[in-house]
Amino acid sequence: MMRKLLSALILAGIAWAGQVAFAADGTITFAGAVSSDTCTVNGGVAGSSFTVVLPPIASASLAAVSASAGRTPFDIVLSACSTPSGAVHTFFEAGLSTDSETGHLKNTGGAGTGVQIRLLNGDETRINAGFTDASQNSRSARLVSNAATLSYFAEYVRVADIVPGTVASSVVYSIVYE
Repeated sequence: MMRKLLSALILAGIAWAGQVAFAADGTITFAGAVSSDTCTVNGGVAGSSFTVVLPPIASASLAAVSASAGRTPFDIVLSACSTPSGAVHTFFEAGLSTDSETGHLKNTGGAGTGVQIRLLNGDETRINAGFTDASQNSRSARLVSNAATLSYFAEYVRVADIVPGTVASSVVYSIVYE
């Protein structure tokens, strides 16, 4: 009888110790906002989803790591916004195509290697796609008369030894109403 009681007490002690080892260390609170502001988004003839075609380049154009070439402009045009003024910017979402170290877009659909696609603001400052909103460096544009144009560039950037081939990527984006 004493042996059974001792065994039960040991088991209870082990179970209690295991629970203590998994005690909560803190609380994470999440905060955000959902805006009722909206705009019609147009990135080209196809609407809010569109393709930016970079020009073919020679691998010699990217002679060293960090070299870039093929800079191509594109715009995201907002119209019919529900608010006539304020500011907006683009948030480039993290995903399988974004490189969490470089902030570039990985070559996810092409045969070439050693090359990624870098996004730039219209003023040619670098965007870190996939980073937090505060760290992306995506420039704001003012809404004027319920409209705004967000101007960008895309370019090839060398990140390693190059194997020539096609380069393709994509990124999901959201418009942030400030």
